[in-house]
Amino acid sequence: MSARYSLGFDIGGTFTDFVLVDSESGTVEFYKTLTTPDDPSEAIRTGIDVLMDRTGASGRDIERAIHATTLITNALIERKGARTALVTTEGFIDILDTQKEMRYDIYDLHSPPIEPLVPRPLRFGVKERMNNFGDVIRPMEQESLDTTIERLREADVEAVAVCFLHSYQNPAHEEEAGQAIKESLDDVSVSLSSEVAPEIREYERMSTVVANAYVQPLTQGYIEKLKKDLADAGYMRSLYLMLSSGGITVPETAEEFPIRLVESGPAAGALAASFFGAQLGQSDLVSFDMGGTTAKMCMIKDGEPSMAHTFEIARVHRFKRGSGLPVRIPAIELIEIGAGGGSIAWVDRMGLLKVGPLSAGASPGPACYGLGGEEPTVTDANLLLGYLNPEYFLGGDMALDVEAAEEAVEKVAQAVDLSVAEAAWGIHQIVNENMISATRVHIAERGEDPRNLTLLAFGGAGPMHAYSIAKALKMKGYVCPAGAGVASALGLLTAPVAFDFARTYTTTITQDNLPTLDQVFRDLVEEGREVLREAGVADDDMRFEFSADVRHKGQGHDIVVDLPWEDFGAIDIEQDFKPHFYETYETLYGHAHYHLDLELMTCRVRATGPQPTVNLPESPSDSPDASVALKGQRAIYLPQWKGYREVPTYDRAQLPAGARFAGPAIVEEKESTALIGPDCECRVDEHLNLVTLFNS
Repeated sequence: MSARYSLGFDIGGTFTDFVLVDSESGTVEFYKTLTTPDDPSEAIRTGIDVLMDRTGASGRDIERAIHATTLITNALIERKGARTALVTTEGFIDILDTQKEMRYDIYDLHSPPIEPLVPRPLRFGVKERMNNFGDVIRPMEQESLDTTIERLREADVEAVAVCFLHSYQNPAHEEEAGQAIKESLDDVSVSLSSEVAPEIREYERMSTVVANAYVQPLTQGYIEKLKKDLADAGYMRSLYLMLSSGGITVPETAEEFPIRLVESGPAAGALAASFFGAQLGQSDLVSFDMGGTTAKMCMIKDGEPSMAHTFEIARVHRFKRGSGLPVRIPAIELIEIGAGGGSIAWVDRMGLLKVGPLSAGASPGPACYGLGGEEPTVTDANLLLGYLNPEYFLGGDMALDVEAAEEAVEKVAQAVDLSVAEAAWGIHQIVNENMISATRVHIAERGEDPRNLTLLAFGGAGPMHAYSIAKALKMKGYVCPAGAGVASALGLLTAPVAFDFARTYTTTITQDNLPTLDQVFRDLVEEGREVLREAGVADDDMRFEFSADVRHKGQGHDIVVDLPWEDFGAIDIEQDFKPHFYETYETLYGHAHYHLDLELMTCRVRATGPQPTVNLPESPSDSPDASVALKGQRAIYLPQWKGYREVPTYDRAQLPAGARFAGPAIVEEKESTALIGPDCECRVDEHLNLVTLFNS
């Protein structure tokens, strides 16, 4: 048997998802199992064994394996990374504390600070200095560097972040210091800001390289163990890992720049939404990925997810921008909130019912899992509302305990003087309102009207909550793709090998400095070629996309402008560059200052390999009769009924293409359950997606 399979696996906070695609037949196998937090590889081995047994394949038959993980995110949020030190220019060790002039809440005098990853005793200054043009104004003193290295040794650190002033312009001092540290401290990993984030803005650059160093030892050990587990299963080819930007990379690059993986799982979900949108012929939609721990929303415009180049992690206040640790990495722009199946319900001191952001996760999990959890969660509520089948969770592999769910929800029901059913609905609706508010803001910030958009819902819990969200936002409808519970893992298989490169080059844009600008981009392209070659991409298959951070001269903030040119030395500033910038700026803000010159801040290049082809087979629709998939009736709760009512329950695996049925209804598959609302019409398209529209 030739190597014809592609494997995608995504480790989430509660579940680990798997997709195995046969490139010859187009058939797809899905599998979902509980994440094993103490040893994530245990869940990976289980999933691979199950898929191999189902298909009769072996690890040698897998052509490529692509992985996404929450390991880096969890380590940063839970502060479980390496003992990390910071080496910076003397006199600047407090940048991590002073941060930025603007505070995330200027009206709250008692707002908690953003705690740095490196405590002050582990920050060391070296006597050296570059100016903002990269000229040496104080050579690095060897004695100062030697003293710092000795102090690092005495501090027994596991990782070191090196961030000197203006190293984005001239990395010579950083490279010299980094090399000396590596030679003197063999077992310590070293990250240089000039390699991790060679961009202007001191605090963001320092925060990024510190975060990279903080998770580097953990990531290196994790990837090495993962490669060994795959090798033990017979997989002999290179492992690929998903980046936050939606590209994939090889383990060596991931180990060097692990901070680029911080949003790998959510990025895969956004790619899955783009893939399904193309199937549906809908280029504008909202991706809604609700798993066991969090919910992620992303705007898909013209078939592509929106992108950002600065991202925040571990926010003090989830909805307050600026309250987290900033990292300067390219990432798919999405909003993520603590609203998942495992989100815990509780009653605050005012006697109000709340849900999240704390989650029961995979261990101990919701009360109904029977694994020791006792707190009421969204999954417990959905079970009591009748949306989940206790005998068919994970396709029957895991029975749910209804009595345990009742006991857990009873705690909050008594506290707010409601029946268990009313409390369960309250939990369900509160988590919906949290997601509705977040989605409304996310759409509005991008200037879109939700009435023109469709919600694409996936993740283990997404299809259960899609109806309420789409209806509240007055969207056109919602779609639940086949295998919705593991759609993020499928998204992994649609991603090309890709990596983003950036270099700060601050200048007023004139015709005279275009040759220098062109050389900066050419250097970035060469860096991209090297990385793509390491990943096995042929030169003819390489593609490069150009963009830059540009602003009106004198502004304090810039915007990212896509640049359609490859030869920057041949363009005309007045006829080409300026009109292009003004048009982009005016689209964003409604007005541009045409009389002002332009200032360039950072050049960016995205290097990509060929786009993988995932051709899922179309299903025939000879007998589009939904009744063949009818499993029976089940009582579910909806508030307009003021109680429970029997509704039809369908087996997703038996629903044929072309089938149509009216809500209310429940559609069950192994990895997720979909709720079709009472005012909806649902049809099954040729790819077995559930396409649900609201009745006019």
